[in-house]
Amino acid sequence: MKSQITNALADFFFEYETPRQVLVRNRRVGVVCRLIQLGVLAYIIGWVFIYEKGYQSTDTAVSSVFSKMKGVGYTNVNGTERVWDVADYVFPSQGDSSFVVMTNYIITEGQKMGKCPELRGKQNCSSDADCEGGSIKRQMTGVCVNSTKTCEVLAWCPVEDDHNIPDPPLLMSAENYTLFIKNSVTFPLFGVTRSNLVEGIDAAYIKKCLHNPEDAPLCPIFRLGDIVKLSGFNFETIARVGGAIGIVVEWTCNFDVDVTHCKPKYHFHGLYGNPAETDKARASVGYNFRYAKHYLEDKVQKRTLLKVFGIRIDIIVQSLARKFDIIPTLTAIGSGVGIFGVATVVCDLVLLYLLPKREFYKNMKFKYTDTHVQHDSESLGLNSSVYYALEANARQAQGTDQSNDPDSEAGSTETEVSKK
Repeated sequence: MKSQITNALADFFFEYETPRQVLVRNRRVGVVCRLIQLGVLAYIIGWVFIYEKGYQSTDTAVSSVFSKMKGVGYTNVNGTERVWDVADYVFPSQGDSSFVVMTNYIITEGQKMGKCPELRGKQNCSSDADCEGGSIKRQMTGVCVNSTKTCEVLAWCPVEDDHNIPDPPLLMSAENYTLFIKNSVTFPLFGVTRSNLVEGIDAAYIKKCLHNPEDAPLCPIFRLGDIVKLSGFNFETIARVGGAIGIVVEWTCNFDVDVTHCKPKYHFHGLYGNPAETDKARASVGYNFRYAKHYLEDKVQKRTLLKVFGIRIDIIVQSLARKFDIIPTLTAIGSGVGIFGVATVVCDLVLLYLLPKREFYKNMKFKYTDTHVQHDSESLGLNSSVYYALEANARQAQGTDQSNDPDSEAGSTETEVSKK
């Protein structure tokens, strides 16, 4: 027992096992093998390393966006002139990455809490019985106003009439407003911080530049009309009923080169807006909201109600940085080497199951050991290794006979190799 354990340990520590390899000279199988290996090599080099940059590690940025609108608007409604500055037409306050620029509006001035008739066409009535209870939008008093044939409501009076949207938009001058975007990104994995105010963009340049995708792609100042145009919308159409536009600041950086090459690219996407350019069957088109300015007049609380139609702008930062890393490189190489095994599997399937001489290849590839082998060798008084050699010669001779069969592959080189 002790000697058996000693022999087992000696075999484990001092012996080396290696797979048996069979060299098959067959043109068709050889061509198939090389074509598969060539395809795998092209995949590893072309897709994994060149396109997917499998030799680099990646990181996304932590970003911050600051925005500022500039420009003055002018309206003349029924002889009433008014100038609109940034505090009047930008919602909410300055500096957010998502905001609305007012381009059209419906104003209802001097509203105060009280009782007044509903608009014509809404809550029509012929008697007080038609005005009992309330509704989702208005609180009715139960009185039918004979002059308008509508129910009386408790609300801010006079009630807003928003049936007619001004056309053309009242603030067409918004087309010339300018937007300044300041963006800072940090890639924590690589310890790199960048700003869209890159090298060469200083105070003097900002004062005179205006973004243009070809002439000034890095200028951070954008004309509102250009933003709408680059997003694929028509300014007058979107300004009338409102809409939404996305500005994407894209950072795609390769830190294997100097960090000064890490610069932003700006993309513009129309999210929704132009009713003339989209599905007219939609229930809701455009973008609007209501905004009220409250004040006291003769100790009576009043308000000016604005139904604002505007362009909502969402500034979105997308980032991806790469840098060489030995870990993903070795992982990509290892997976590629493993894929090379596909060629072996396919060629083995062809050899063992598809070619006419598949039995011959099976005999050459596999070494069969059965329980009767030891009994037969002992009965013949032969050493097991001698018995295996005699059986292998017999199998080889059988394969040679098959190679001489007129139905087998003519001119095959496998038989010649085996004879040698």
